[in-house]
Amino acid sequence: MCPRPSWGTAHKGLIDPCPLWDEDGQAYLVHAWAKSRSGINNILTLHRMSPDGTGVLDEGTIVVDGNAIPGYTTLEGPKLYKRDGWYWIFAPAGGVKYGWQSAFRSRSIWGPYEDRVVLAQNDTAINGPHQGAWVTTAGGEDWFMHFQDRYAYGRVVHLQPMRWREDGWPVMGVDDGTGRGSPLLVHAKPRVEGRSRVTAPATSDDFTGRELGEQWVWQANVTAPWWSLRRFPHRLALTCWPSAATENLRLLPNVLGQRLPAESFSATTSMTLSTSTPGARAGLVMLGDTYAWIGLRHDGDRLSLVYRTAAKDAAEVDAAPPVPLGKRHASVQLRVTVSAGALCQFEADVDGRGFTPVGAPFAATPGRWIGATVGLFATSPETANRPGEAEFDWFRIRPS
Repeated sequence: MCPRPSWGTAHKGLIDPCPLWDEDGQAYLVHAWAKSRSGINNILTLHRMSPDGTGVLDEGTIVVDGNAIPGYTTLEGPKLYKRDGWYWIFAPAGGVKYGWQSAFRSRSIWGPYEDRVVLAQNDTAINGPHQGAWVTTAGGEDWFMHFQDRYAYGRVVHLQPMRWREDGWPVMGVDDGTGRGSPLLVHAKPRVEGRSRVTAPATSDDFTGRELGEQWVWQANVTAPWWSLRRFPHRLALTCWPSAATENLRLLPNVLGQRLPAESFSATTSMTLSTSTPGARAGLVMLGDTYAWIGLRHDGDRLSLVYRTAAKDAAEVDAAPPVPLGKRHASVQLRVTVSAGALCQFEADVDGRGFTPVGAPFAATPGRWIGATVGLFATSPETANRPGEAEFDWFRIRPS
């Protein structure tokens, strides 16, 4: 049995909490542990919780010890349910990329819990499958939602059919006959009442709204006037905000990005850089632990089109010779075309005659805990007094 965890003063390493309000009014909270912060993992801890959900009422009891189950590592992400007198904990183990989904059941919320693997990759192409949750529709259908780590493409959500076997255990996807399911890549959608239509998250943006679209996310909390949609009608203005991280986009907070929307696509933008500050730069970026960007840079006596890349934990380098464009502000169109495997080809149109490939293809990589992001940025050296700004006319995502 794993030793009882010590709370310490900061309760470090508590992750993936899930509450349950029981029929008798009692409330509970189950969670996992992050070894990087707590020194332990592969266990699930249960607490009594105040009914209003504002705090736990005890130091917790280990209800599932993955170290006592052969083959288990990194048990985490628990979801707590009650069904037909059984308490259920659904939780993944084995790691994000290579693990499986397990179900644990007990007649008492405090255990002991039986265990079974109920969904695994098996011979499918859906690795993981990782953290998920049981969903029941208004019509009574059961489904299991989980994610799959697709490296540069991030954590892609799947919806699997779920049913309860005659032995009382759940199984997701296709049952192999023993209760271990295999995930399905294609399946009929849930039956819902009324009209429904297929929708997808927004990607392209013509910058005509009063706020940025919900597809966009900054790399850090906005704490400065980094952007405006009102300064120029139908354009996004990004300030070339001075930063000590201007030469390392992994650390630059004011990168505006979005997740990769498909396996193959292109992202295109039209931009102008207006600045007199040497070293100011802006453009289109594919950002992860490694990154590549194409755009404009003020080189002291002129603006240049540049294409630069950075290997993991390494500094940026020119990946193609800079192209001088002149002393005044320049307008260019930029594009990255992404093909299977997140292979990226950057292109530019500097004279209106069409796009020309720039540099060699770049293989996108995920960032920490997330996939790569495609997006826009503008920055200048930390000492800049009048940094200037970049104006983006639009941002268009197209399938390819």
